[in-house]
Amino acid sequence: MPQRPLSHIRVLDFGHYLAGPLTGMMLADLGAEVIRITPPGGTGFDGPAFDMLSRGKQTLALELKSEEGRATAIELAKRADAVIENFRPGVMDRLGLGPETLRAANNQLVYLSMPGFASTDAELADLPAWEAVIAAYTGQFTDMGLNRRLMGINPSFSPLALASAYGASFGAMSVLFALNAREANGGDHIEVPLAAALLEGLVYNCEQIEDYPERYKSPREVELDRRAAEGLPMNLKFEELSEFLDPFYRTYTCGDGRGFYVVAGSVATHPRRVLETLGLKDLADELPDFPAYLDTKDWPAEWSMRNYPVGPSDRARVSSAMKAAFLTKPSHEWEELFGAAKAPATAQRFTKEWLDDPHALASGLVLQVEDARHGAMRQMGNVAWLSDDAGAAQKISAVKADLAALLAEPERSTGSGHEGKGWLDGLKVVDLTNVIAGPTIGSTLARFGAEVTLVQPVEPSVDPWNTVVFGIHAQRGKESILLNLRTDEGQEALARLIAGADMITMNGTDQQRDYLGLSPERLAGINPRLILVQLDAFGGPMRGPKSDHLGYDDLAQAATGVMLRFGGGMDTPEEHAHFGTIDVLTGFCACVALGGALLQLKETGKGGVARASLAAAGNLIQAQFMFDHAGRVPFDEPSGREALGWGPFYHCYQASDCWFFFAAPTERGAALVRVAELTDLAELPEDQLHGALAERFRTQPLAHWRAAFAGTSATAVPLSSLHETRDAALQLESAGSIDLAQATFRVIRHDQHPMGRWCDLVAPNAVRPQAGRITIPGPAPKYGGHTRAILERLGYAPEQAEAMIAGGAAGEAWSEKYLPE
Repeated sequence: MPQRPLSHIRVLDFGHYLAGPLTGMMLADLGAEVIRITPPGGTGFDGPAFDMLSRGKQTLALELKSEEGRATAIELAKRADAVIENFRPGVMDRLGLGPETLRAANNQLVYLSMPGFASTDAELADLPAWEAVIAAYTGQFTDMGLNRRLMGINPSFSPLALASAYGASFGAMSVLFALNAREANGGDHIEVPLAAALLEGLVYNCEQIEDYPERYKSPREVELDRRAAEGLPMNLKFEELSEFLDPFYRTYTCGDGRGFYVVAGSVATHPRRVLETLGLKDLADELPDFPAYLDTKDWPAEWSMRNYPVGPSDRARVSSAMKAAFLTKPSHEWEELFGAAKAPATAQRFTKEWLDDPHALASGLVLQVEDARHGAMRQMGNVAWLSDDAGAAQKISAVKADLAALLAEPERSTGSGHEGKGWLDGLKVVDLTNVIAGPTIGSTLARFGAEVTLVQPVEPSVDPWNTVVFGIHAQRGKESILLNLRTDEGQEALARLIAGADMITMNGTDQQRDYLGLSPERLAGINPRLILVQLDAFGGPMRGPKSDHLGYDDLAQAATGVMLRFGGGMDTPEEHAHFGTIDVLTGFCACVALGGALLQLKETGKGGVARASLAAAGNLIQAQFMFDHAGRVPFDEPSGREALGWGPFYHCYQASDCWFFFAAPTERGAALVRVAELTDLAELPEDQLHGALAERFRTQPLAHWRAAFAGTSATAVPLSSLHETRDAALQLESAGSIDLAQATFRVIRHDQHPMGRWCDLVAPNAVRPQAGRITIPGPAPKYGGHTRAILERLGYAPEQAEAMIAGGAAGEAWSEKYLPE
């Protein structure tokens, strides 16, 4: 069997439900030897989805409550590199297998705990942390998107496993980064609270900026503000929403009656490409087009094609022309035309259709796996991979572990190393990315000690909404230089940066990568140890017909089935609620791929290309149902605007004083028997139970029901909002030390920010190591703010730097102000 990136790493996976097994699957997909340890009778969550999550693993049944089972687990830990568990805090300690015990047996062990809420959080640590409980308490189900708010629909339930997806990506990257730092730090105990990971993943829905300029508000946001100011109800019908959708950011109906989603409103050339592909060049020529970084007082027209959104006076005529054009061809023809024109758009698909999609199958985004239990099975592909890993798309069903052979191996050697360094201290990164997903990589690496230099063009191609507003979070912890890579001088400066770097990040297709002179062959020639981290929209481990198509977060949602799942059908597609849902996750997944590349580099001395894609992350947030096989249960998971849960024991209800989420998926009727007011309902058939429970729950306040279920694996938690969670977790930057280790949630008000406005950003506290060090990244710099300093560091004399700036090969700013107004 060929050597794979993590072939030399052994992981004990005690995970159950979703987050732990997902983390183990990510590591197994990179080649790690993952041994999944389960109770003799199974975990209670066995089924096709969990068979998929067990692919590539060895399975071992151990009775951990017995002395023999505990002793065996400790012996296995002596022969392992990492342990994964996602029980409630204290469970592994009670089994005698907590981090202190296992790390005493093997001080080089990296022990990952993934509780729902932080173990140090006195209020929340003991909550039964089902996926939807975490989502409800954090605020995922409240104010779910601009459409729902304008329609007055609140709350909304979504079956997307965002907390587990974000938590698993943080968990996998932290294990790999900690293993990379073992020589300095020794082993580590890392905690990743899933609720903290969820809040970090949804950061752009919590970001708050003082005196936020009106120019950046979408038509829907403007209408929300108007209705709130005038005391008008939020009661729009779905069909009325189209009036408030930007023409370059919406779904159109094609000649075959299917939806086609366009997201093309922020990059200078994209709106024109869309209109020209639709045969509307004359319309494009009429529309205003001027630089995006002027203050609105200096605009020569109401709006510009380089700025989102389209102005009110042109919105209706542009969208009307586009509607008529789309009706002239079926969706599959438009998809080919838009892909060839490099105009970002995609046909809407259901999840089942994505699992059968020719590109998904050709690219390895969806894989055909021969499963021991279900036969031929379509499964989600890797969410992180290395380009030169020949085994990336080869999956096998789980096999039984050979316990005797495992225990016959020698114990892993112990070592020293307790320096408490950042896991990536000294790693030099050249960041060529933009918008959200790509920049998320560098800002995430900065918290672990990496030194990140952001390279952007002298003339910006993306509007300030995407670069500055989103960059306030995504560009934290970086230095910034502006270079014109179309000039020889700009290319020379980039070459000097690359020569001194360990890693480059970029978001773009293979075509775009090679056009920039960043082909793997060229980079290997410059520096064989250099790692390129690349993400794109539709890339997979192999090539497919859409591999070079452009795309954004919402387009991955449309292509993989998320928008139809959330909206409820082809006639009512909706982007999933929150900004950056997939963007942020893709950045995290790219960090997982980088972790694999760093460990491969240690073993082989060769860097390579670490990959992730938006479409792969779209698979990940649907992991519970991203599979198909003969005899599969129908794809009838909760969807649409009216969804409030998944059966009566996993559902949003109203108490007498507020909405809450009730979760008793394993106890079910037994949970009702223990509560006096509900005992008589326990024997009702499920088709009658929901209505009866709804009526009964309305009779008492939430505090009553929380007390009634306390101490059990059932629970009732309030439906918070992301804004409420943010405001309750706020700490002032100017007040001094920021706590990252106690509360589950932590948000920082940066009241000394260089833009001159305060802003609220989620703190980097989803990863909490014991040995490693986490750094709060400094504020995102003004683009070009370090150009002269970086050029000087690269060996340019001051007069040379001045000449480069004067000649346009380098630049110092895109606008006079940090945030154009």
